[in-house]
Amino acid sequence: MAMLRIGKGVSYSRHRPQPVRIFLLIASAIVLGVLLVFLSFSFSFSANSKEREAKKYLYWGNRIDCPGKCCEECAGLAHQESSLRCALEEALVLDRIFVMPSRMCLSKIHNTKGILHTSNSTSSDERWEANSCAMDSLYDIQLISQIVPVILDNSDAWFQVLSEGKKLGKKGIIHVKGVSRAELKGNKSYYDALLINRTANPLAWFAECKDRKNRRSVRLPYSLLPTMAAKRLRDAADKIKGLLGDYDAIHVRRGDRLKTRTDKSGVKRSLFPHLDRDTQPQFIQKRIAKWVPKGRTLFVASNERKPGFFAPLSVRYKLAYSSNYSYILDPLIENNYQLFMMERLIMQGARTFIKTFKEDEGDLFLTDDPKKTSNNWQIPVYTDEEKEN
Repeated sequence: MAMLRIGKGVSYSRHRPQPVRIFLLIASAIVLGVLLVFLSFSFSFSANSKEREAKKYLYWGNRIDCPGKCCEECAGLAHQESSLRCALEEALVLDRIFVMPSRMCLSKIHNTKGILHTSNSTSSDERWEANSCAMDSLYDIQLISQIVPVILDNSDAWFQVLSEGKKLGKKGIIHVKGVSRAELKGNKSYYDALLINRTANPLAWFAECKDRKNRRSVRLPYSLLPTMAAKRLRDAADKIKGLLGDYDAIHVRRGDRLKTRTDKSGVKRSLFPHLDRDTQPQFIQKRIAKWVPKGRTLFVASNERKPGFFAPLSVRYKLAYSSNYSYILDPLIENNYQLFMMERLIMQGARTFIKTFKEDEGDLFLTDDPKKTSNNWQIPVYTDEEKEN
């Protein structure tokens, strides 16, 4: 064994520590172990405390959009998304878990696929079930929960919340319809409640939102929910985008917006006097020529019901529709909401995307008619005399 000499005539093995040194090593190890256990317990306790504190809930009712007392009808997907985004934002502001309805109403106006025609003898709840679809068939709940924690109102977690809320009495469930968001955040009695029940305005959820016209006050972007589509819809969109390659896209909204009525003089009037003209193929071609070069692949998404309506555009562009990929979509798509959400993802992937109406600065759009009307019925214009190219 190698020896280390210390002084004259004294030798000591470098592998044989002194008793004091052994004691110090053991004591240090014990202290370190106790410290690690203490820190681990502290972190665990802190995390569990925060978790318990964060587990408070916000409920807005079981139907996203109710534009009538009976809730027999509902608005389109975009309208309902406005309401849903409003509620999610409030949960974010209040630092609460949002209780999301497990189903979304399918508007008869905006959906012709998957609607079940029920008899008059069925109950309101049965008709609602038939004319709605599962929320998780539209949105990725786990993906949304990365931004705002969410549970569905048909989950075990929700029933446990209701059960616990009843046991807690006044600190359990508080009904706050009509209370401002600022008061909900600042009032301690609201803060301490396990569940805030803010069953929404019977006209529409987003009627409860404040400053909804002031976009600077919005914490969740309008683009959030379109990116939160269910995974199978995202996968289908990605597959179709891969097949399209390098492409441009237009969204042509016609079917639900081309409403006319006749005045007392027998003259037809419309809320969008230029829309029918501006979304005709010949006018579309003139409008987009400066943005989309000839020969490009153009993906067309539209609610136009006439087959072959956009065929004249094929003189200049290689047209593509979601119907070209029915072998991908037919096993997947159950209603028009799912179809539009998938098409929306495809349009977002285009090199150039042209909307029907201008919504934001920098948008490319087909018509100068404003998207939101002032209930001013005007005589439709079909000539190009007023058209600005």
